[in-house]
Amino acid sequence: MRNSIFLALILLLIVSCKGGSQQYYVDSDNGDDSNSGRSPEKAWASLEKVNSMEFKAGDQLLFKSGTEFFGQLEPKGIGTGEAPIQINRYGEGKNPAIHGNGEDLHTLLLHNVEYWEVRNLEITNTGKERAAGRRGVIVKAEDFGDCHHIILDSLEIHHVNGSLVKSDGGGSAILWQNSGDSVKTRFIGLQITNCHLHHCERNGINSRGYTNRKEWHPSLNVVVRNNLLEQIPGDGIVPIGTEGALIEYNVMRDCPDILSHEEAAAGIWPWSADNTIIQFNEVSGHKAKWDGQGFDSDWNCQNTIIQYNYSHDNYGGFLLVCNNGSNVRTDRNIGTTNTIVRYNVSVNDGIRPYETERRSWFAPTIHISGPVEDTKIYNNVFIIPEKSLEENDRTVVEMDNWGGPWPENTFFANNIVYADEKADFFFDGDKGTQFTHNCFIGHFESLPADPAAIFEDPQFVDVSARGEGFEVLKNFMLQKTSPCKDAGIAIENSGGQDLFGNPLEGKTTIGVHEF
Repeated sequence: MRNSIFLALILLLIVSCKGGSQQYYVDSDNGDDSNSGRSPEKAWASLEKVNSMEFKAGDQLLFKSGTEFFGQLEPKGIGTGEAPIQINRYGEGKNPAIHGNGEDLHTLLLHNVEYWEVRNLEITNTGKERAAGRRGVIVKAEDFGDCHHIILDSLEIHHVNGSLVKSDGGGSAILWQNSGDSVKTRFIGLQITNCHLHHCERNGINSRGYTNRKEWHPSLNVVVRNNLLEQIPGDGIVPIGTEGALIEYNVMRDCPDILSHEEAAAGIWPWSADNTIIQFNEVSGHKAKWDGQGFDSDWNCQNTIIQYNYSHDNYGGFLLVCNNGSNVRTDRNIGTTNTIVRYNVSVNDGIRPYETERRSWFAPTIHISGPVEDTKIYNNVFIIPEKSLEENDRTVVEMDNWGGPWPENTFFANNIVYADEKADFFFDGDKGTQFTHNCFIGHFESLPADPAAIFEDPQFVDVSARGEGFEVLKNFMLQKTSPCKDAGIAIENSGGQDLFGNPLEGKTTIGVHEF
């Protein structure tokens, strides 16, 4: 009898807890803020009403499809792991749109909340003039502790006219930021997925966090996946102050050439972040006048892996690996070490068509600068077609000394460099650089010492293939009679598979994938 009563009380408690969550509806066309908001017929009308509420675990905030709202969405409340708070749409039609109109530096602000999921909204933030720090979405946690489970999914964020100057604060579609002096704060399980970001200035997705190693408190389990970035002139995706961030299946393309000669930017890259994995992404058409590469392993980063990516038609090249020697081995900057770059395809990168004010026509396919250590670049394919201008940079790899010191212990192996015209390599004060078992085909003014090099046609399926999408990469599969088969060197912890998922155990093929 007692057990039956106890079980009944438990069931009653569970039901009452579930029953405590509510669905709230918002309809700017037919709603009224005096309504309860708990049915489509009793919907609220405004963002002001939404912002006045504090939502509870399990609540759903639903905006009517096809409606428009003007102002800022700044919801409050704390969800739980079992019952996150959700923002979504209801009804048929276009995603509900929220237009910030430049009235604030954000249109959607998630500030010191956790266990929130936001889906299927259109967001803009266009002011009369550009403004430094203007964003579409800001996710901010300060003096909060661990901030769990923030999901931004299937959002369209566009026409955010932030500043084009990074040092002024820039601007972006999405910014996540964690900080706090009294309470160390970080994100755990932040996800940005399936979003379409376009016509945003300066950047796509960027972040701020603890970067000084004396105060190191990185965000964990950050995932940026399957987003499309278009018409964004600056940095595409930049995790900062993270441990183990996963950046995958994103596309950045069609970048406008509107940054000044003073501005450096690149596609996807970590800054003061450790153990970042950047994979299965495509970056093309980046046009920054300084840098402008598809991918980068940057300042104060440890153990970055850049693998299985497609880079093409970027003005500044395929890859940057860099660190500033003027402050290396300090709490601010412990160095950029153990970067791995493997199974990537670069086609027609380094095509800047004009002279820049900072460094003339500089645009090598790979730029390695400053005291970066133990970089490994292996099993990649670099296709360098004939350049359109005589002045174009035709350097495959250039090493130099940002801040004084030079790169150390850089390893190149099992790569294919296919050049349609004379190409070059530039080294000077670097230490311990090693090339081995690479395939060089074409015309070269100089080549690095490689005692096991191959100088035969690798026999791609179609070396002339161009275009967008990973389907193009099948053309850089090697034919069965390729001299690169079994001609490479075995590399420990090489990732286990090639670009298309074929197992690599026991194989020593040069290039990105098998036949």
